[in-house]
Amino acid sequence: MIMLALYRYRLAFTQPLTFHGRVETARQGLLVRIGNGWGEIAPLPGFSRETLDEAQEQALACLKGVARGETVTATLPSVQFGLDCARRSWPDAGHPLPEPYPLIQGSPQELLKHWKEWLHKTPAKAKLKVARYPMRDELALIHLLLDRRPDLKLILDANQGWSREEAWAFCQHLDPARIEYLEDPCGDFDDIRFVAAHTNMPIALDELLAQGKPWEPIPQLRALVLKPTLLGSLCRCEALVSRASELRLKVIVSSCFESGLGLGQLARLGQQWAPQQAPGLDTRRWLAEDLLAADGTPDLSKLIQVWQHD
Repeated sequence: MIMLALYRYRLAFTQPLTFHGRVETARQGLLVRIGNGWGEIAPLPGFSRETLDEAQEQALACLKGVARGETVTATLPSVQFGLDCARRSWPDAGHPLPEPYPLIQGSPQELLKHWKEWLHKTPAKAKLKVARYPMRDELALIHLLLDRRPDLKLILDANQGWSREEAWAFCQHLDPARIEYLEDPCGDFDDIRFVAAHTNMPIALDELLAQGKPWEPIPQLRALVLKPTLLGSLCRCEALVSRASELRLKVIVSSCFESGLGLGQLARLGQQWAPQQAPGLDTRRWLAEDLLAADGTPDLSKLIQVWQHD
């Protein structure tokens, strides 16, 4: 009989963070154990279609099915990702990935006040969230960063926050050569295609993939951003990796503010799927603490046991 267990955790953020208009002060999620394997189930508020309570209910049902000897498949993406990781035979770690590019978060006013403190620490590539504050303020920040660092290229992430007209207006004020790519400017692919065609802005797809919306290759498409917590099964992720390879697109493995366990597994997946690409995993620094013990396994003293079977 193998050990089966489900645990719940809560990790404070270093500062309140906003996800699709929702302010969160802590990251909450679940860790699932199947034998010696672990996985993380952590729906991201404002992005995942399931709540944490819904994920916990389904994870518990799946584990009880495993205990009865059944073959189980989850319908909620975060649950399926966690179960897949817990059951996965992980290969030996490959070569280290390129350093994750930093994620810059905060209001343009605050970032403009303190830009000297962090800009010199920023490498030649950084990610900035946009479509959250007045367009004029965001553009002022972007222009300052690019003017002060001629070697800097920005990844901009709009999280589908603009209409076609807003995205078009925003992109007209930017030099596409200084932008690595713009993620999901709009929620509809036809609008994204229109904006890309009229501004020649390089584009990446992220949430649109997780939502299962139709898309197709366009000349400005540069990358597919994979968030397994939102996509679900590793098979689905690997199908997108294969599609990206066919289209000669970059694959960026990206996090949903998982704990150290999930981030470590995402890094391992990045080594397998896109070993030459810097992953989007610079979210650990927003967590005030972690769940892992010194040996890299979950510290049970930091977890609340939900269920166990052995």
